[in-house]
Amino acid sequence: MTRLKFMNTEIDNLTMEETLQAIDSLIKENKNAYVVTPNVDHIVQLETNKELQDVYANASLILTDGKPLLWIAKWYGTPIKEKISGSDLFPLLCDMAAKKGYKMFFLGAAEGVAAKAAENLAKRYKGLQVVGTYSPPYGFEKNPEEMDKIKGMIKEAKPHILIVGLGCPKQEKFMYHHCEELGVPISFGLGASFDFEAGNIKRAPRWMADHGLEWLFRITQDPKRMAKRYLVDDRKILGLAIKYRKGSSK
Repeated sequence: MTRLKFMNTEIDNLTMEETLQAIDSLIKENKNAYVVTPNVDHIVQLETNKELQDVYANASLILTDGKPLLWIAKWYGTPIKEKISGSDLFPLLCDMAAKKGYKMFFLGAAEGVAAKAAENLAKRYKGLQVVGTYSPPYGFEKNPEEMDKIKGMIKEAKPHILIVGLGCPKQEKFMYHHCEELGVPISFGLGASFDFEAGNIKRAPRWMADHGLEWLFRITQDPKRMAKRYLVDDRKILGLAIKYRKGSSK
């Protein structure tokens, strides 16, 4: 795999087709792999979050989720082949799982959302086996009993693919700390994907996503939660882009 240095992390420079092939190989290897999908928000957090840096350092696949990162890579003279959005990857994973007989487990989102997503996806992909869904309560990661319950459910279900939708960095930290003991061949942190597939949140029109305007659409859908992230926190990407371009040119 072609892994290149990019800003404060590394990137597996793959097309979507190459990504699916790599995922299939990782499932067959059965080495408790996990996948992260950096976007602007992740890059900003990576700059100061040591634990998230450790998560990324141990990820089996690091896939670029966001047009702005592709623009920055092109500006650096090291273009990235394709945007691998987690929300685009998720249904393709379900399609692959249905065709190859891989079992899936959905962890995250609000009560009932993961189950609704599983129901919708099972209608779309004939033969899809979602062997468990669970929406943990707020603060579950600090509750030993709740953590034991979650781990027990996943171990009993024995999925090939675990989808974790808890938001960054919670989902990434969950995979990093628990993937070995869970024994799942591959895990993914896919944020709002359950909400998209359940129909709770609308995805941006394709033209907006293709032009790097998905953030603007997300703000209109959930301004209270998203405005600070996109308009305040993520503006730090500009300074980081300049910082790492200077570093790469030395």
